[in-house]
Amino acid sequence: MSEAVKTPINIYTEANPNPNSLKFVANFMLMPEGVSRDFPDIKSAEEAPLAIKLFEKSYVKRVFYMSNFITVTKDDEADWYEIKGEVLTIIKSHLEAGLQILTEKEVKEDHHVEASDTDLEVKIKGILDEYIRPAVEMDGGAITFDSFSEGKVKVLLQGSCSGCPSSTLTLKSGIENLLKRMVPEVEEVEAVGV
Repeated sequence: MSEAVKTPINIYTEANPNPNSLKFVANFMLMPEGVSRDFPDIKSAEEAPLAIKLFEKSYVKRVFYMSNFITVTKDDEADWYEIKGEVLTIIKSHLEAGLQILTEKEVKEDHHVEASDTDLEVKIKGILDEYIRPAVEMDGGAITFDSFSEGKVKVLLQGSCSGCPSSTLTLKSGIENLLKRMVPEVEEVEAVGV
């Protein structure tokens, strides 16, 4: 009987609009489809052993998991040129050891239609899923519907989008304009928890 051949783990990096974030992309899926996890600090990473290892580096300020990538946000003082190799080594070593990146007992999808959603909320979530989420994911982040009330849509920006200098511009000129055009009841879009 022959031993199973292990697929080599390859990771490459991609820049995104947030100069303090870098996307570390693996050659396989790290998270189930439709699931992301955002860790704004080590305390929130209780069930995320890889994020905890990354937070042990004083320059790491946020860790975000989604699809086949991990977005790491650093502080203003650190330079990616100096720390990128170290972050890459931490991620690659963890994955090569076959360790889990999440130890949650039950992994739930982030964005799904609830039975209690109104028709407008279902329509807004559909537009976010189809038109906006893919572009935000390409930049190493995520956008999740929070609420809709009195013409105002509230969304949660995660990963590289959180604290990104251009996220406000993207939110207002891109997301808000698209939603206003497609759903006349929408008057404003606001980010929560940023």
